[in-house]
Amino acid sequence: MPINSDSFIELSLIGLAIAVLVIVVIVVSMFFKTWLRAKLSNAPVAWGNLIGMFLRKVPFGKIVDARITAVKAGLPYTAEELEAHYLAGGDVDDVVLALIAADKAGIPLAFDRACAIDLAVKGTTKTVLEAVRTSINPKVIDCPDSHAGGPTKITAVARDGIAVNVRARVTVRTALDSFIGGATEETVIARVGEGIVTSVGSAESYKAVLENPDSISKLVLSKGVDASTAFEILSIDIADVDVADNVGARLQTEQAEADKRVAQAKAEMRRAAAVAAEQEMSARTQEMRAKVVEAEAQVPQAIADAFRSGNFGIMDYTRYRNIIADTDMRSSIATDGDTAGNDKGD
Repeated sequence: MPINSDSFIELSLIGLAIAVLVIVVIVVSMFFKTWLRAKLSNAPVAWGNLIGMFLRKVPFGKIVDARITAVKAGLPYTAEELEAHYLAGGDVDDVVLALIAADKAGIPLAFDRACAIDLAVKGTTKTVLEAVRTSINPKVIDCPDSHAGGPTKITAVARDGIAVNVRARVTVRTALDSFIGGATEETVIARVGEGIVTSVGSAESYKAVLENPDSISKLVLSKGVDASTAFEILSIDIADVDVADNVGARLQTEQAEADKRVAQAKAEMRRAAAVAAEQEMSARTQEMRAKVVEAEAQVPQAIADAFRSGNFGIMDYTRYRNIIADTDMRSSIATDGDTAGNDKGD
């Protein structure tokens, strides 16, 4: 049976109506429960927003639940604001819970500020909710931080040379206004440690530190060590102070030992120089003796030359031999006399 044009148009319209109806049923089945939940919670979300979030691959159920939580707590944030933060890579649930906690505690915290903090701590172990909770309930950090296996106390030396071990506990709370870009806990611990070393080092004696440990905390607090950090220091409590070592005496002992070694080295240098000079003089003595022997060896030759030239006669030679014999005799007598005197003295 042929279908005329009117029948074809009617069938097309019926098919289109069926398709639209199917789409409507699918949309209603997908979003009705979420829409109804938001409506009954006095946090309505438009159908267009739900469909738009679905097309943008945003978990609309999560956004709607976050909005419901915020509205029930008296914070009427829109679905568009929450969706924008999710698309920026933030954690919507943490932001909403942090804003609720801040509002209940009377801490001023804007939505944009909370989103900025959430994005700033992304990729770390901290969350915006933890930051708000720390602002409400201050936490205590140890100085130094011994949890990482480091030293348990800070060692500082007073002016009298006595070393003192100090351990402090710092109570801090989050400064939400300077949280973004502010220094972390490690900076606070380092600054407090530096202040402790400065305070102990300026003390005249270790006894003054042991008697008034609160002077350390007062000096550290006066230095404003929490400036440009993400925290506000509420108090610094000195948990433990004890004497470590007499560094001054040990340094003096080491210096004396070093001076002694230097003196010994200089004395050894002088001794070596004296030995070298003695060896040099001995060598020169031997050299002079060799010259004397050489000169004496030339005497007979000179006498022979004098004989040949007629400048030296036999009588002259005889007198020369007599003088040598007389000299040898006198030397022998003198030597025997010294030996006899020494034997008599013994």
